[in-house]
Amino acid sequence: MKIKNKKFIIASLTVIVLFAIAVIQNGENSKMQEEARLTNSQGLSNKKIGWGIKRNDNHEQPDLGKVNKEILEKNNGIAMGNNNDKYIYLTFDEGYEAGHTTQILSTLKENNVKATFFITAHYLNTQPDLVKQMIEEGHIVGNHTVNHKSMPSLTEEQINSEVMDLHKTIYEKFGYEMKYIRPPMGEFSEKSITVTNSLGYKTVMWSFAYEDWNENKQPEESTAKKKIIDNVHNGEIMLLHGNSTTNTNILGDIIKEIRNMGYEFKSLDEFK
Repeated sequence: MKIKNKKFIIASLTVIVLFAIAVIQNGENSKMQEEARLTNSQGLSNKKIGWGIKRNDNHEQPDLGKVNKEILEKNNGIAMGNNNDKYIYLTFDEGYEAGHTTQILSTLKENNVKATFFITAHYLNTQPDLVKQMIEEGHIVGNHTVNHKSMPSLTEEQINSEVMDLHKTIYEKFGYEMKYIRPPMGEFSEKSITVTNSLGYKTVMWSFAYEDWNENKQPEESTAKKKIIDNVHNGEIMLLHGNSTTNTNILGDIIKEIRNMGYEFKSLDEFK
């Protein structure tokens, strides 16, 4: 009996020691990963970059700006697809609900188009049913941060919180894993995009947008339609705002006209 007890005690102690070693190693690995993340962003510029493009009206790809494009691509970001493919990637920014998203989703479903919706924590918390519908109908839900703050104005810890708190909340609600991010107001820095990239996020900018976000100054529908159609180009990542009455009303016509021009709508998961 004594021998058996000794063997049991030795076996138990071995298990405890091995468990303790595993915990210590796991903690050290996590610490090393965090230190590596911080090291990667040290010494990088935090100068604010306001994303802008030089549009044209002849269906050619716009000028994204050499330096900004290089910073974006260096950190796994995208703003425009392949110039050889007539693909359009439709995206919506949803900071808050203005009463249009149900109709937008209906139009997308009728036309068999999958889009990406970049949402804030406010949107998720106030419109969980709409977010659930987006997911269930095969759309992508992207991260637009918790509080819609300019990324270069935040510390690394604050960026982490702005991104990952929303990431965790939507996962807890729907088991949905976000992987795309659009920085609020299109503002980022070399440092901030390095941090979001280290968090596993692909930054998605755009190659077309227009002044559609001001609810009190909505563009006239025919003018908006012409601007969108005149600027359609290969690999376009189109940014529309979900709070726009104009966008909501013309969306179906826009989709049909763009398809008649020989373009296909693709999901960001099909990006190339």
